[in-house]
Amino acid sequence: MKYYQICFSPTGGTQKVADLLATEWVNEIVKVDLTDCKTDFTRIKLTKEDVALIAVPSYSGRVPEIAAKRISRLQGNGAKTVIACVYGNRAYEDTLIELYDTVQKNGFKVIAEVAAVAEHSIARRYAAGRPDEQDRVQLTAFARQISEKLASGIMTEPHIPGHRPYRKAGAVGIVPKPTKECINCGICAKKCPVGAIDKTNSRKVDKKACISCMRCVAVCPHAARKVNGLMLFLVNALLKKACSQRKENELYL
Repeated sequence: MKYYQICFSPTGGTQKVADLLATEWVNEIVKVDLTDCKTDFTRIKLTKEDVALIAVPSYSGRVPEIAAKRISRLQGNGAKTVIACVYGNRAYEDTLIELYDTVQKNGFKVIAEVAAVAEHSIARRYAAGRPDEQDRVQLTAFARQISEKLASGIMTEPHIPGHRPYRKAGAVGIVPKPTKECINCGICAKKCPVGAIDKTNSRKVDKKACISCMRCVAVCPHAARKVNGLMLFLVNALLKKACSQRKENELYL
């Protein structure tokens, strides 16, 4: 038996949640980074004895399109699977049900689902610092409950929140730009999940390819990539009502 942690986490919030949910997994974990555009995901084949945790962020209530495409190349072969979506304290809407449909088509057997909150990747004032200590306690408790279900051998399928057809995917279109501090070190280009940044000139960005994941902002060692100030102000204003009240994590067994 192997334990797999399969994660799409451009800014690190989803990874933090995934790590907390894997706290009960004592065996060595095989980590699969869905943000790595160089990986051949068709070579990743699980077995029905294996256990997988598949975690993605919620982008406007949907699974990021590139994450869904890469997950669809994996071979589940009946592996018992926990799916998790992570959102920035607004709403996750149809993310879990879309993630369920995506993994189920590829042979993963879903036995638990988690919706968790992490710091918003664009409007970082919302859910700032999350997952925090309160989340840590709750998510590790979820991990114990999931571990107990796995040990019981009762692999019932949980309730799946969301709707089919899924909500229409939103077009965020927020493309971070380099500032004068940019020294063209190339780290942002190397780490971009979709290869939207030119590898020889990191000031050149393919705006159509960019998915507004904010990975380039998160990884820049010189804090030299930023979102337009007016655009950021508008995003914060639009999210204020929906994001101001603390949302709680949810477990479906």
